[in-house]
Amino acid sequence: MKFKIALIGAGNVAWHLAPALEDAGHVITEVFARTIKSAEQITNRVYAGEPKDDLDFSGSEAEIFILAVKDAAIMDVADEIILPEDSILVHTSGSVGLDMLNYSSASYTGIFYPLQSFTKGRKIEFDEVPFLLESDDEETLQKLRKLAKSLSPLTYTVRSKDRKAMHIAAVFASNFSNHMIRIAEEVMHRQGLDFEMLKPLIIETISKSLQMGAKAAQTGPAIREDYETLEDHHRFLSYNENIAEIYRLISQDIIDS
Repeated sequence: MKFKIALIGAGNVAWHLAPALEDAGHVITEVFARTIKSAEQITNRVYAGEPKDDLDFSGSEAEIFILAVKDAAIMDVADEIILPEDSILVHTSGSVGLDMLNYSSASYTGIFYPLQSFTKGRKIEFDEVPFLLESDDEETLQKLRKLAKSLSPLTYTVRSKDRKAMHIAAVFASNFSNHMIRIAEEVMHRQGLDFEMLKPLIIETISKSLQMGAKAAQTGPAIREDYETLEDHHRFLSYNENIAEIYRLISQDIIDS
């Protein structure tokens, strides 16, 4: 089954999702952004699709409208958008509940959450992306499942409460681990050292964690309760109180776990 789809938003998710949907055989009818220029950045990536800077979609041929906007904007945009009869409105957020779409003019609502980190310009293999789906309407859920399966075999029905837990877990696994790497870069560069030397360690750590389980794969001074080394490291990091405190808190949590 192929769908006509309108995208609301022009951020990282829309940038990746528009061409992926088109490659899967669907038609992108419109892309909305607050400025035409931003919308054109997405429509330029697909064969067809009208850029829009207003939320009146009453004349649209689209059946599914995908809100790919910031979490804080979902409810306001859903309330403002004008949709045709029998339309399906979904959002792509991991942490915002389905109920945030209750006040929209959509006939049906749902969640279409790709569990992946998106950055413009970096290729994503969509057949490896899990899609978390939700709707209170069974027919709508079936359509979303067909849409997701056209992109990836990894599709799951997940309620809002459980999806929030998964999103929090994803923040720890992705955003926080990436921030730890950024801190590692800072420590190395401050000493005039080449960060490339750490890359084999980072790759092995992630690979081992996924293969063995994170608890079994844990190494380092905290798990050994090597307090002398921990105190020495903490003193070294005194040039930045925030980083020193992060080191102390995480080390203590490793010890306590």
